[in-house]
Amino acid sequence: MTTGYIICFIAAVGLLIAYSVVVKTKEFWLTMLYVCVSVVNLGYLLMSFANTVEFAVFGNDVAYLGSVFLSMCMFLTIVRLCGFEVRRAHVITCVSLGALMFIIVAISPMLPLYYKSVDIETVDGATKLVKEYGVLHPVYLVYLLGYFAAMIGTIIHSVRKKKIANPKQAGFIAAIVCSNITVWLFEKMVSWEYEFLSVTYIISELLLLVVYWMLQDYVHKNNIPMLTTTEKERLGVDIATMPMNIKIGKVLLSLKNGETLAPREREILELILENKKRREIAEIMFLSENTVKTYTRTLYSKLGVSNREELYALLLVE
Repeated sequence: MTTGYIICFIAAVGLLIAYSVVVKTKEFWLTMLYVCVSVVNLGYLLMSFANTVEFAVFGNDVAYLGSVFLSMCMFLTIVRLCGFEVRRAHVITCVSLGALMFIIVAISPMLPLYYKSVDIETVDGATKLVKEYGVLHPVYLVYLLGYFAAMIGTIIHSVRKKKIANPKQAGFIAAIVCSNITVWLFEKMVSWEYEFLSVTYIISELLLLVVYWMLQDYVHKNNIPMLTTTEKERLGVDIATMPMNIKIGKVLLSLKNGETLAPREREILELILENKKRREIAEIMFLSENTVKTYTRTLYSKLGVSNREELYALLLVE
């Protein structure tokens, strides 16, 4: 079993490094989610190596530290993927709840409220913590279920508000959320020697990364420079009254030396400048939305912009 925990820890750290290197435009809470999964797997690994109760409890606390804040990071990641803003008050509330939950677990050796007693046993060469739960153990269940309910509620709200690109993608995110809570509940009802959540979290990382890649054009990044009210008003007038050939000419000035737009990219650019949505562009050009997205990402990369607002801002250049 120790080998399994080693593999999971290496996989978690490897995914964190790969995400940091490969993904250029990073989402903060998704990055923190990767960090938390690494911490969880480190805790499980330390616990499997423990030869004393105290060290096993320490490993358990490390795993709980990652797990408690992993739920928070997954929730805030989904909030961002669904196109909503994460406000400071939301972060303060989530961090405070996570810290309180972790303290309840960590003080168990002094106050037997979360665990009444703990001991260790060796199973297949790995140390396992044998726990007798206390009166406050159900609090963690409430904590997790609260977060998962909030995630599902956010996804449903985003679909109703048409914040998310595609209901199928919303269902994909919901499936990721439900799989985690299902595995957690199953582990509580059935006695397993191995902590399968360590594997589930890594799979969730991969799936959320796929969803992030699919939806990143819809996520409102915190580091996007915003236009002033005057610029937005002027931009609105310019887009409405400026001839298309002038718009195209202004935008093409941003191309690097030697770069050109492919015919499809040029068509998509014109439709974007006509303020057409991705779905409308796909229908007009008889393409799938994913194909339009691919062309759009290449177009934005060539023009040195990351979203429509920055693209439209090129029209302000004199």
